[in-house]
Amino acid sequence: MSTEVIAPDVPNVVDNVAVARLYGEPLFTMPHDLYIPPDALEVFLEAFEGPLDLLLYLIRKQNFNILDIPLASVTRQYLAYVEQIRKTNLELASEYLLMAAMLIEIKSRMLLPPKKVAEGQEPEDPRAELVRRLLEYEQIKLAAARLDALPVIGRDFLRAQVTIEQSLKPRFPDVDADELRAAWQDILKRAKLNQHHTITREQLSVREHMSIVLRRLQGKRFAMFEDLFDSSRGPQVLVVTFIAMLELSREHLLEVTQAEAFAPIYVRLAYQPA
Repeated sequence: MSTEVIAPDVPNVVDNVAVARLYGEPLFTMPHDLYIPPDALEVFLEAFEGPLDLLLYLIRKQNFNILDIPLASVTRQYLAYVEQIRKTNLELASEYLLMAAMLIEIKSRMLLPPKKVAEGQEPEDPRAELVRRLLEYEQIKLAAARLDALPVIGRDFLRAQVTIEQSLKPRFPDVDADELRAAWQDILKRAKLNQHHTITREQLSVREHMSIVLRRLQGKRFAMFEDLFDSSRGPQVLVVTFIAMLELSREHLLEVTQAEAFAPIYVRLAYQPA
């Protein structure tokens, strides 16, 4: 003899569909003593940024021609929406009521006979000003949407940050071309003060003067830029010496340094690792 155990108080469930869940347990029937506060249920309507946004939404949703708005149909839908928000938020509804009054005024003006105009001219459309405002608003809204679609730092991407450890060794400023040219012009001015009128022909070798400059710098940490020129031998020798120094610097055998801006220029042999 077999017996069946039936769980007490288990409702007849159709397709095992629960109407709700309480603490993770399914509820298949609504409790009779369920209390719902008045503010617990709230209808959230489509969010709009203002009266023009709502009006443009109604026109575009139904594919109306914005240059020929059927005001009767649009006004009815507009007032229905205003009535919904008036029940929940009277302060917000006041902004939309002004546009509703404008729509009713435009509709009433369209029902009246048009004003007389000069021959050959069309009478003014009462909807013209509203259409202009709607077109301007739509252009601004589309431009704002395009701007919002652009990548924004912090929202779409992050700025890469790299930490670079700086050496504690002081770095002397580089000697730029203007300071080097000014020093060279000062050397030429000094050479003009010791000019001789003896005309001679002298064969000058850049390589020879490169060797002379290197010999002068041997055993010295630094030498002043001006001390490497012999102004008594005339501007020709000065030019060759200056070219020799530029060649040595280009071949990384010579370094031109300066302690700070506008400070004297020094020359030294380039460091050669062993």
